[in-house]
Amino acid sequence: MAKIEGIRIANYRALKDVMLGKIWDTPQAAPLTPMTAVIGRNGVGKSSLFDAFGFLADCLKLGVEEACDARGRGGFDRIRSQGSKEPIMFGVRYRQNTRARPIVYILTIDKDDAGRPHVLYEALGQWRGGQTEGDPLWFLGMSKGKGIAWKGESQGWQADEDAGFDIEKLLELLIGISKESDWEQSAGVENVELQDKRRLGIATLGVLKQHPRIAAFRQFIEGWYLSYFAPDAARGLPLAGPQPHLSVHGDNLGNVVQFMEREHGDRFASILRRITERIPGIDRIDTQRSPDGRLLLRFNDKGFDDPFYAQQMSDGTLKLFAYLLLLEDPTPPPFICIEEPENGLYHKLLQTLAGEFRGHATGKENAPQIFVTTHQPYFVDALRPDETWILEKGEDGFSTVRRASDDPIVRAMFEEELPLGSLWYSDYLD
Repeated sequence: MAKIEGIRIANYRALKDVMLGKIWDTPQAAPLTPMTAVIGRNGVGKSSLFDAFGFLADCLKLGVEEACDARGRGGFDRIRSQGSKEPIMFGVRYRQNTRARPIVYILTIDKDDAGRPHVLYEALGQWRGGQTEGDPLWFLGMSKGKGIAWKGESQGWQADEDAGFDIEKLLELLIGISKESDWEQSAGVENVELQDKRRLGIATLGVLKQHPRIAAFRQFIEGWYLSYFAPDAARGLPLAGPQPHLSVHGDNLGNVVQFMEREHGDRFASILRRITERIPGIDRIDTQRSPDGRLLLRFNDKGFDDPFYAQQMSDGTLKLFAYLLLLEDPTPPPFICIEEPENGLYHKLLQTLAGEFRGHATGKENAPQIFVTTHQPYFVDALRPDETWILEKGEDGFSTVRRASDDPIVRAMFEEELPLGSLWYSDYLD
């Protein structure tokens, strides 16, 4: 399954310029781990980081202008870093699978002359066989809705050495060669012009068979799951009807249980046994269809003959059940992002939850990559230094981020079996 190796975000809220993992100009950096956690105090930018992933996914789904306004963001001027006149920029490096060559995606967003957000630059490049560093082979380059794309699996354009990753210079070169006659109708090259420069090029070209690399990247982002789980939504009474995947708000929790019961009966029985072992006091979970066709989610508590329904269960129980059910999806999303999963949970359950996240992220070939933000030391106690990133506020008011494993003192103390959460509580990570 596809994995993010690194991400860079610039001029997005408190994230003036942060980079996690391995991107393009950091050859010595280690890629992100299958399970990644970002820790930090209140107000350091954890919510901005979580929302940055959601914003990028919304740009693909809705277009950049609608994404700026979606989810209460308040428009482009509200999400661009305060005082900045530079465009918002995202850079993502990922692999389609462990054997695939890495791909880098670059997106910059700015306002046009009329003050509307639009795609300023967009590019996709892939390193050639046996190469993972240096300049990649670029196969998509666009500026303000116009550009050039290479078809197929291996073609592209190698930038001059002095172009490097200067995004503006790189894209200008790509757009420039699209106008040269010797490129026309050769080497699988095609000129591209979108009707709406507020839409991503990967959104349009990613549905075409002749652009499999673009299609794979589009499908990867479309598959991201960002949890906006709301216990009150999960307590609703949806109409009966099986649904294979949990919604971002969790309002179809009962429908997913119904699907698992019907389509994966033996597996689901095993899943429920494992889940009930991790939720204190719960003996059995199932569904009941009401006379008016709605679905009731039932929890049988140990020691009681009559079941409790979802409407009577605590926020923490519903949240833990939803997370564990999400992890057990037979066809899980490639990337799961959860903000502060500890909210509403008993502190002794947090290490169990962190262990479940890691176990599912590393357990098999098609395992999802899991990214969480947290400020709970009990959760961090179950983490390793290479999985943990520390987000802080700099003196200029913008966020900085560093990996816990980069600190030799932290590494040494962790190797002496001192839990990472305890080190954080004792200010060794601050």
